[in-house]
Amino acid sequence: MMRAYVTGATGFVGSNIAAAFAAEGADVHCPVRSDHPDPRLSLERLDVLDPAAVIASVERRRPDVIVHSMILNDHDLMYADRRLAWQCYVGTTETLADAANRVGALLILVSTDWVFDGTQGPAAEDTPPNPTTLYGVLKLASEEAVRHLATRGAVARVSAVQGHHLARPTTVRRQDRGFGYLAASIVDALAEGRTFTVWEAPDINNVATPSLASECGRVMHRIAAIGATGVFHCCGAEPVTRRQLAELTCDVFDLDRSLLRYGPPEPGGMERGVVPYDTTLSTAITSERLGTTPLTTRLILERFKEERLGTEG
Repeated sequence: MMRAYVTGATGFVGSNIAAAFAAEGADVHCPVRSDHPDPRLSLERLDVLDPAAVIASVERRRPDVIVHSMILNDHDLMYADRRLAWQCYVGTTETLADAANRVGALLILVSTDWVFDGTQGPAAEDTPPNPTTLYGVLKLASEEAVRHLATRGAVARVSAVQGHHLARPTTVRRQDRGFGYLAASIVDALAEGRTFTVWEAPDINNVATPSLASECGRVMHRIAAIGATGVFHCCGAEPVTRRQLAELTCDVFDLDRSLLRYGPPEPGGMERGVVPYDTTLSTAITSERLGTTPLTTRLILERFKEERLGTEG
């Protein structure tokens, strides 16, 4: 039985990764700061910013694979406390690389399409990154930590992640300058008969390659199962604009398109730095190396609908 150690399991992407590994029969252990409803997971209250505690925990569990999805998901705090941000992203990755090396585990870092500048699409797995935001810089620095420090390391980039948060009952946020949660936010609003304004502007991430959170987890399990190293793009098959994703969401979920509006972002909550406009990713290298087939955007939304209805039922 595969032994997996998954950080960030109470987050959106992390909760789906932990569930995907558990569904494949892995023994999944998660260091957490809050409760998680999935009884298949083994939980441990742990401060991931404490290197000694993390190393001791990993040495006790002796996992075959460590999947590092934990992030500091507060952009204002990232800019207000740069040292804390570095510790949360790069410092924790360095610690887990050390821990993985001690027990012979594969380290998989969950990264992002925002390591690219928005002019490089479709960016391949071997395209040189060029981040333009602090988040992108921290993720790229974390990728470099894996590349230089982990004896066995992999980077799994996700993008425009859609799907169901398995550790929280409600959608975490409505909309931001990235694509995350956009389909869920649209469904939440239109299912209640409320209008929803899809942001369109030159200074936001307006084109991306959607991912399904649960499928990202399955692809990462595949990486772990064959012991693959290097960079992988765990996303769908095709790029879409925010408008295209919104309209396709209405079609798949049988929602009223007339409730959609289009306009500039709401004031406040601006992401600092130059937000990458087009973060389209290519999956050709990943598909060839792993033997996987990326999902179309429609299939991503159809599977999301099945997951959402299954949870509600």
